[in-house]
Amino acid sequence: MKRAHLLGAAMAVLAIPAIAAPARATSPAEETVHVVGPGETLNGIANRAGVSPGAIVKANGLEPPYVVKAGQKLDIPRKAAVKTAARVIASRKSATPAASPAAGVSPERESLHIVQPGETLGGIAARAKVPRVLIAEANGLQAPFNVRVGQKLQIPRTRHHPVAAGDTGFSVSMKYGVPWEQIALANSIDPQSPIKAGQTLLIPTLLNPPPTGISKLDPAPAAASAAPTPAPAKSARFGWPVSGTVRRGYAAGSDYHDGVDIVAPKGTMVRAAAPGTVKFAGKEKDQFGNLVVIDHGDGWFTAYGFLSRVTVKEGAKVAAGERVGLVGDTGLAKGNELHFEVRRDGKPVDPLDELPKAP
Repeated sequence: MKRAHLLGAAMAVLAIPAIAAPARATSPAEETVHVVGPGETLNGIANRAGVSPGAIVKANGLEPPYVVKAGQKLDIPRKAAVKTAARVIASRKSATPAASPAAGVSPERESLHIVQPGETLGGIAARAKVPRVLIAEANGLQAPFNVRVGQKLQIPRTRHHPVAAGDTGFSVSMKYGVPWEQIALANSIDPQSPIKAGQTLLIPTLLNPPPTGISKLDPAPAAASAAPTPAPAKSARFGWPVSGTVRRGYAAGSDYHDGVDIVAPKGTMVRAAAPGTVKFAGKEKDQFGNLVVIDHGDGWFTAYGFLSRVTVKEGAKVAAGERVGLVGDTGLAKGNELHFEVRRDGKPVDPLDELPKAP
């Protein structure tokens, strides 16, 4: 591939499951001993009982990571005032439900969840009624999808809009505060095409980029070096933009290839390999199809070609791991794959020298 074309051209807390297990003689807000049921967590039990998770931990001498087992008996510490308040609230339909100690909103409505002792990603997802994979994707979590106490997780919420007569992409965008391009992308429709009355649009929830340290795509600090030729460093400068098999690697000489081609299913999210500013986002018609180029500062650039869609705009600030496009087969792609390049001061660098050992 000609080197000039690519960069030269652009430079939840789980609720107690409603199972038909042994019926309790007292309400959850009154019980003093709780037998752990299948799928329950410490925080879920505390939320249902109306006491703090810490109080249960202390009363039962639980140790981190505060995992409870089905059939385990837990003492629920209570005070007379708490019991009385619980009875009053339960007897008044108009009363406001007591706030959960772990969250101030309903688990099915919260958009930000702080992980509590004993919680798992699966439990949080079940309580929030959001697929686990969506929470993992929104927060850049990687297998085995462990979460830690105190970690903040953004909960992606899905809404639907039935298109009425007179609706336009602009009016829908204004109503939900979501860019029309993102709505069109979520529904796999051409953003330039008119919408039709009667169709239902999926309205995506826009989330902030995953915090540094959550995604494996976050770059490690670059190692300072005075050597003119980059050598494999102990810490990777960039993160893999997509997971997949490297079909064609970097090569110099007469059969030069300025980057790597990574095979992945069409539509797979392509992520920024490091924080930076989008310098080009659009179509490069000669070779690379839909293309994104990111300036990372200090002379470093990365480029992402063959995309089926570009999901960022020129001038946008992106975080490490933030989506910039979707894998495709545009340009001179040999199939569904990503062409990825790394350059320093305008010169191509073997991406494998700047990436972790495996995607």
